[in-house]
Amino acid sequence: MLHRYHRAIFHAVLAAALYALSMPFSKWLLAEVPPTMLAAFLYLGAGAGMFLLSVLRPQRHEQPLRREDLRYMVAMVVLDIAAPILLMLGLKLTPAANASLLNNFEIVATAVIAFTLFHEAIGRRLWIAIALITLASVLLTLESGGSFSFSFGSLLVLAATVCWGLENNCTRQIAARDPMQIVTVKGLGSGAGALVVAWIVGEQFVSAWLLCMAMLLGFVAYGLSIYYYTYAQRVIGAARTSAYYAVAPFIGAVLSMLVLHERPGWIFFIALALMLAGAYLASETDNAKE
Repeated sequence: MLHRYHRAIFHAVLAAALYALSMPFSKWLLAEVPPTMLAAFLYLGAGAGMFLLSVLRPQRHEQPLRREDLRYMVAMVVLDIAAPILLMLGLKLTPAANASLLNNFEIVATAVIAFTLFHEAIGRRLWIAIALITLASVLLTLESGGSFSFSFGSLLVLAATVCWGLENNCTRQIAARDPMQIVTVKGLGSGAGALVVAWIVGEQFVSAWLLCMAMLLGFVAYGLSIYYYTYAQRVIGAARTSAYYAVAPFIGAVLSMLVLHERPGWIFFIALALMLAGAYLASETDNAKE
């Protein structure tokens, strides 16, 4: 059981690492690809990639989606149409580092929705962990040199995190089903919906290689990330998985240091200590027994 629990934590952190790739590379693609079109092909890449993976490597002991899961799947597809469009529009208007930091609000949204709507047990330790992670996020925004502000772009990113917070909880309700099937339906359904929105607002197609790059990024940063996120939720729940998912901004910061040669100040390391403390509290004991 302990091995299964630790493996779920690893899956949550791996999901965060894969998703962290989306910010810098999406920002790069936005220079050439319209935001709604990019959101569409990110999710189409996630769905198509997972479908191909399921054909090459079928999951033998997984439960397929059932009729009673339809309401959650519809909600997830709708939310996954809205969230990436909001994120890409916000990312177009705000720095990638700013958008990455704002993604931490997904933790708060996921936990509050899990507690209020789905009655998921959240113990005192996890609430303290979420508070520490939130405080770390605030400190990190202070280090951004003034780039953090509640601009229109920032508000769009925040709206995306709320959508994903609700979507995380919907995913939790069907986490026992085949993750590959879940991601395939979410990716293809949400991608197709976003593509319709892109057509309605008059966005134009770009070169095929850029769209292929977007699909590849979508498969890695969205498809595989959601796949491992779903596995983690099975064992540790939506709120706790979201807490571990908070390492994504740090992975993004490391990528920035390696690729862009950025050097963080002392506030970053204080925030890192708070984040590590929050992750430790989140991993201590079972929430339902606190």
